[in-house]
Amino acid sequence: MRAERIRPVLVAVALLGLTGTGCGDQTNAAQRERRHPYAAVEELPEALTPDGTTIVVGEPRQMPVHMYEDVRCSLCKEVEVTGAGASLLEMTLGKEVRTEYTLSSALDGRLGGTGSKKAANALRAALEQGKFAEYRAVLLRSQPEENGDGYTDTLLLQTGSRVEGLRGPAFDSAVREMKYADFVEASQKAYEAVGAPAVPAADINGKRLPDTQSDVLLTKDVLPVWMAGYR
Repeated sequence: MRAERIRPVLVAVALLGLTGTGCGDQTNAAQRERRHPYAAVEELPEALTPDGTTIVVGEPRQMPVHMYEDVRCSLCKEVEVTGAGASLLEMTLGKEVRTEYTLSSALDGRLGGTGSKKAANALRAALEQGKFAEYRAVLLRSQPEENGDGYTDTLLLQTGSRVEGLRGPAFDSAVREMKYADFVEASQKAYEAVGAPAVPAADINGKRLPDTQSDVLLTKDVLPVWMAGYR
């Protein structure tokens, strides 16, 4: 958290009870609010992009870090658990970036099964409850073997129980009935439209992270320093 300087003149005014409500004060208040970090992942705003393909987490006005991932992908789990995931969350909480997620389900076609599609559908259902970011972290940390088809309805609901306030008739039925199948398909098409990069992949402020530097995503604490050249 960045400490804010308090100018002596403002302290004096406050002590005298001369707090004004002019345009300047409103502007300063808005600037302070933009700088003030979110206290926890539960506070992060979440939204679906207008084209219905991508989920956005964090302060909308900040620089985008666009992630392409398949929840079934073992390397995507590695990013979350031991790689850049913690740094990316910290920057999102700190209102330094917003994080965007386009979910691929390509591994279903490559390995068989429906686990990627079911997980993406469940994540869209979690978004409807304002719980996408929390549930995504739980899903990746509970990831079954990539070569299996372990994201069953049962597992998706069990992991949902670990996110406070997520489980309920709306979420449960959406998971069981693949309510957001259209989103799953649209997200996959959006992923293919940008060249279907090998996941995990990232666009940082509109620039693709080169494959030769993909280890940035898999290495803890490197991303914030490395990103300086993309601002």
